Amino acid sequence: MQELEPSQVRSISSLAAGCPCCKHHPLTLDRIVVERGALLEAAPYLKERGYRQVALVSDENTYRAAGGRLASELAAAGIRTVLAGAKPDAQGDVVADEAGLIRLMLDIPQEGTDALLAVGSGTLHDMVRFIAFKMGKPFISVPTAPSVDGFTSVGAPLIIGGEKITIPAIAPDAIFADLDVLIEAPQPLVAAGFGDMLGKYTSLFDWRFGHLVRDEPYCPAAAQITKQALLACVRNAEAIAERSTEGLRILMNALIESGLAMQLFGQSHPASGAEHHLSHYWEMEYLRLGRKQLLHGAKVGVACAVIAQTYHRLAADESFDKLAAGHGEELRRGVREIPTADELKRLLLQAGGPETADQLGIDDELLSRSLREAPRVRPNRFTLLHACSAGNATHTAAEKRQDSLPWLPFKHDE
Repeated sequence: MQELEPSQVRSISSLAAGCPCCKHHPLTLDRIVVERGALLEAAPYLKERGYRQVALVSDENTYRAAGGRLASELAAAGIRTVLAGAKPDAQGDVVADEAGLIRLMLDIPQEGTDALLAVGSGTLHDMVRFIAFKMGKPFISVPTAPSVDGFTSVGAPLIIGGEKITIPAIAPDAIFADLDVLIEAPQPLVAAGFGDMLGKYTSLFDWRFGHLVRDEPYCPAAAQITKQALLACVRNAEAIAERSTEGLRILMNALIESGLAMQLFGQSHPASGAEHHLSHYWEMEYLRLGRKQLLHGAKVGVACAVIAQTYHRLAADESFDKLAAGHGEELRRGVREIPTADELKRLLLQAGGPETADQLGIDDELLSRSLREAPRVRPNRFTLLHACSAGNATHTAAEKRQDSLPWLPFKHDE
């Protein structure tokens, strides 16, 4: 059995012990299994914990992928299982908004339920971690696709009042990622996971930018963990694209480690910068228009390429020194560590995902508007894009046209 708990979690804790920031939060996971047949380890784990009744949360697709088999394993172990289904909206999407959360909570009995099991991918995990937190119950993660890095994080990004808000919740006690299940995941979900990891190129830069320019808290250990996970994916892009067992193991481990870095730091800074703010803005716009949602990682990957293009142009402009507030040389080095937009698009294409905003259905008007307004999604997170937006905040509406802002890309598909 390949368990991360004695190796990677321990090494992360060891790395954190030597980190000068002293801002660490405990890593709460006591078992992480990424292997073929990992699903079979879940029921014995729950039985060891003395759980007699659990709520298994899935949607129609993830129940077919793993939920049904897991329910059978739980029954064989003598553990009573309450099935709770996340219902799609009118567009066929499971959305972590007020209506979706309340419907799901009504399916989960407070009395008698010892733990919640999240069987699915990103949105379903966000819903379960929030509900488990509110109910005072632990939850167990059972990913059905290597699609996001939020499996092991503590924050729950939810849609509240039409706005994307990350609410502190809880991390899972354990994660069982069965490679036999993951290898059957649709290719777009695998490409989305790869895109979510590519987004760390810009999130890590933005985190450093916010630390240097606005003295935002920074943890070198969490940054190193995230960077190592990112580079592991880039080095193995071909194996991930081929959906080999080894490639998906590398991708899943990287997604888990990115989540652990966020858990260690206590916030999403290591993994979420301007690229995520664009993604969240597009998500809110699609909800407002009643359009079918896009995969989170697909949006993040494309947004990373857009932000990379913007940041490289900015670093080449003399106005960058003012934005860098005395840290121009160091931050220019940081921008040079971000691959070009063309290189990022090549990697996204290799993984089988969308490369450009227009392939997502994001037109020029929405892209330009999101570059101006996305920093409002996280007003307390100071990214380079935020600095640019703040620098242009006093311009008139006419002056805010794309052709009047040299820091905006001219076209998103060039």
